[in-house]
Amino acid sequence: MSQASAISPTREKDFPEWYQQVVRAADLAENSEVRGCMVIKPWGYGLWENIQKQLDVKFKETGHVNAYFPLLIPLSYLEKEAEHAEGFATECAVVTHHRLEAQKQPDGSTKLIPTGKLEEPFVIRPTSETIIGAAFARWVQSYRDLPLLINQWANVMRWEMRPRLFLRTAEFLWQEGHTAHETAEEAISETELMHKVYADFLRNHLAIPVIPGVKTENERFPGAVNTYTVEAMVQDRKAIQAGTSHYLGQNFAKAAGIQFLGRDNTRQFAHTTSWGMSTRLIGTLIMAHGDDDGVILPPRMSPHQIVILPVTPKQETRQEVIEACDALAKTLRTQTFHGEALRVHVDKRDLQGGVKNWEWIKKGVPLRLEMGPRDITSRTVAVCRRDQGPKAKEFIPKEDLIRDITERLQDIQDSLLKRATEMRDANMKKMDTMEEFQAFFAEGTPGGFALMHWAGSNEEEDKIAKDMKITIRCIPLSDEFAEEGMCFLTGKPSQKRVVFARSY
Repeated sequence: MSQASAISPTREKDFPEWYQQVVRAADLAENSEVRGCMVIKPWGYGLWENIQKQLDVKFKETGHVNAYFPLLIPLSYLEKEAEHAEGFATECAVVTHHRLEAQKQPDGSTKLIPTGKLEEPFVIRPTSETIIGAAFARWVQSYRDLPLLINQWANVMRWEMRPRLFLRTAEFLWQEGHTAHETAEEAISETELMHKVYADFLRNHLAIPVIPGVKTENERFPGAVNTYTVEAMVQDRKAIQAGTSHYLGQNFAKAAGIQFLGRDNTRQFAHTTSWGMSTRLIGTLIMAHGDDDGVILPPRMSPHQIVILPVTPKQETRQEVIEACDALAKTLRTQTFHGEALRVHVDKRDLQGGVKNWEWIKKGVPLRLEMGPRDITSRTVAVCRRDQGPKAKEFIPKEDLIRDITERLQDIQDSLLKRATEMRDANMKKMDTMEEFQAFFAEGTPGGFALMHWAGSNEEEDKIAKDMKITIRCIPLSDEFAEEGMCFLTGKPSQKRVVFARSY
């Protein structure tokens, strides 16, 4: 394998194609026979399992419980919430029949013909606010029934015309939280809480720094009063909306009839929220940390945190080496990293060592350990870190490795966050004029996050999005973005800078 890189083209030469090649080389997913849908392969699904498992702990720590709701939503449910329905109308897949009948064709073949037309069509859920609202309306009768704190792990479908594995597919996996509250204050507090959970998860688990903020009116979730977002920058300087939390006010409660008898003995509508993250996080992870040799995974996320590669140049020593590797793996598995047992794999396949080594490099395993007959004699282990070059290697006494293994993993986790933060900060720039803005996003320039004072209208925001393909990603919540100035477009007073960027 050439030292140049394992992936062609490189990130710098063609980032979109590099991304596709990395997904393929790391054996994460592939396109399916159904246009726009993907097959998530075991290594990719292992990432999703870790995301799901670790997020689920956070949800339950904050008082939420899991439930499951139907995949099919009656069309009339969407019609009750006009703004919401309009926001998803062009992405909906619709079921209209419930039976297939075989019909012989003149050439002797058989075709299956849909029959049994439904009285009312069903929409395959693009999101579940309407059907969960119907359930909440049955479950809530009194203020004593509140709050309802529900999460669902599920699949959804949004008919995507320009699919890209993990980033945009017609069907994808996600979690969607839905809650109902007695007061607006409680619902807003819930929205903000889950927003913070997402920001913490991105930073401390995926090693991705984000800018927490709120969306402009133009960019809000259809039907929401307010949408909170966490925005990440990936290596081609584009933004990714990595998670959202929505305060829905009483809009959905009124449409679904979620009413309760209040403390003052009057009928009131509940205040609701929804919030979600999806398999898009895997695409974000790849583009935030990957290099020209493949994926680089933070230890907290990787399906295998450590892979041990037996070095067996002679058949007569093979069994001894494998037994030594198994013993080391067993010892390492007794240790924990962030409360979970270390995930250690011994690769015993009868393949050349170089082939196996490059496979795990491309898959992004944080630590590769090599052990052969000489290492058994010297009681050392060859240690390779994925956040370093493919040829970087150090020989460490086995006892020292066992003692310090979790510190090494944490150092990799920290180094990836530091690297991603430095990249983002180097490509985030405060500017004050339209000339600077246009130059920053000019064709052939890398772009990034433009921090601009803004006091424009919805129509003016739309025009920038249409003309330049650049949107306001968020109005940051942090005080570091708060300063007085003048809007770069209108010249009107502004109290805070917003984040403009190209996005996925």
